[in-house]
Amino acid sequence: MKISTKGRYGLTIMMALAKKSGEGPVSLKSIAKEYDLSEHYLEQLIAPLRNAILVKSVRGAYGGYMLAKDAKQITVGDIIRVLEGPISPVEVLEDEEPAKRDLWIKIRDAVKNVLDNTTLDDLANFKTEGEQEYYMFYI
Repeated sequence: MKISTKGRYGLTIMMALAKKSGEGPVSLKSIAKEYDLSEHYLEQLIAPLRNAILVKSVRGAYGGYMLAKDAKQITVGDIIRVLEGPISPVEVLEDEEPAKRDLWIKIRDAVKNVLDNTTLDDLANFKTEGEQEYYMFYI
């Protein structure tokens, strides 16, 4: 399974909205500028996200977009399915050898499991190993 720029940039939009959640609407122009992306392309991606009720729009001079639900309620799988379609890394054929068919099903289920158990909140608040607090133990 290959995630296209639609999925990648869609996740970028959603992560940016999650990081600014509670601060009011965020313009696509500001997201495009911050991440050095095409505003026109982001406009194309926001429509399906809005139709899926993952984001809502606010009109006006200080308008923009905001998450329609809490970031903890939106999974990466929700976003990827809207922008990329069904999640199926390998097509499972009924006439294939049982061992291979079982392998493809395990791969499919593992990918779905990761995407459906990773929330937008997890991504927005991700910290790398170097950013985590370390505890000092004295002996």
